[in-house]
Amino acid sequence: MTSNFLKLVGEQIRFLRKQKGLTQEALSEKAGIHYSYISGIENADRNISLETLEKIINALEVNPVQIFSFHQMEFKVDHTDKKVAIDALNSLIADRSSNEVLSVLRVSKELLAAYDEPSSRKDD
Repeated sequence: MTSNFLKLVGEQIRFLRKQKGLTQEALSEKAGIHYSYISGIENADRNISLETLEKIINALEVNPVQIFSFHQMEFKVDHTDKKVAIDALNSLIADRSSNEVLSVLRVSKELLAAYDEPSSRKDD
């Protein structure tokens, strides 16, 4: 079973790679690793070492913290499991003040209450 953390790191590497306009092959050349290994990392099929992660960070020319800024990722409903999305939400608010976190919680509760209203649901 693949860990959610590996999925998040792989998705973030993919996000940053695409943001930089790089293919897996181009990133692998810059990092000095095989392109199939990049694919394995992005798909959470490979357990990445710190040494390899450093090569990828350098090749992407990003700050190491960007690899763990999961809230920047784009999530698609049909390709993202619930736990990964929750972990990304946690990353989004982790550095916020208590007041900001409580405000997000209040807004989230209001949003969910609106979803739960019978008039907002569509009949299938």
